[in-house]
Amino acid sequence: MKIIITGGAGFIGSNFVHYMLEKYPDDEIVILDKLTYAGRLENIQDIRDKITFIKGDICNMEDVEKIRDCDAIINFAAETHVDRSIIDAGIFVKTDVLGTYNLLEYARKTDVKKYIQISTDEVYGSIKKGSFKEEDILDPSSPYSASKAGADLLCKAYFKTYGLPILITRSSNNYGPYQFPEKLIPVLILNAIMNKPLPIYGEGENVRDWLSVKDNCEAIDLVFCKGKEGEIYNIASGEEMRNIDIAKRILQELNKSESLIKYVEDRSGHDFRYSLNCDKIRNIGWQAKTIFEEGLSKTIQWYKENKWWWAKIWR
Repeated sequence: MKIIITGGAGFIGSNFVHYMLEKYPDDEIVILDKLTYAGRLENIQDIRDKITFIKGDICNMEDVEKIRDCDAIINFAAETHVDRSIIDAGIFVKTDVLGTYNLLEYARKTDVKKYIQISTDEVYGSIKKGSFKEEDILDPSSPYSASKAGADLLCKAYFKTYGLPILITRSSNNYGPYQFPEKLIPVLILNAIMNKPLPIYGEGENVRDWLSVKDNCEAIDLVFCKGKEGEIYNIASGEEMRNIDIAKRILQELNKSESLIKYVEDRSGHDFRYSLNCDKIRNIGWQAKTIFEEGLSKTIQWYKENKWWWAKIWR
């Protein structure tokens, strides 16, 4: 099978490519990636001889058409950082919505057998109690989450209108190797390693569900193989943590003082809590395997051992 992985040089995308090559060595993997600041060849340098790499932008249909004769498209390509979306919403709308449209059009015109859209729990907005189900109303709070919600709706429309065989996954906060240091966990890890202040929004009370990127890759693979076309699947670990507790665990693991914690002004529209009901994906055979404390410890160790990967981008 020939599978196109858009955004395959990014964090989750590159982890998924590594996962697929190990599990399905006979599949042909083609990465299409623009190589923005967060999409880096360093993320896939150890597997370059096992994949085909195309440098291209999903916002440019000419680049998309370089794909040629594929069986499936899995779209990881997106602008994802909330803070950046608040500063410049336009690039998020362009990449996440227009880019998805281009991929859907290509898939429709070339009779792609399966299209998977990688989305986020943030499209639901914040929830104080309980957990969101796949059929709940979308209520995004940031330009980032709104652009991802728009992409999801386009995918659903292409399924209903054209019968395009789409599937959507919405995962909670991922962590693990190759995550660009703008997201909470790598920022805190690297700052702690370098004895720099650990910035925490507000009072650090915001709650997130933390999902190992490897567990997410396994879930996406299962949806690819067993998911029902046209359906959405939530993916989460069920391990919810306050941001301040994440910071304290990282400092403890690295034997650093909590005096490094620095509370900063909260960002606009900051969702308080995300939580997903994952009954649907559990019913087709998935559950998270990684205990957060163990996964966080392994992630910290990865950043400690791979200074070559982050030294040029984090000082």
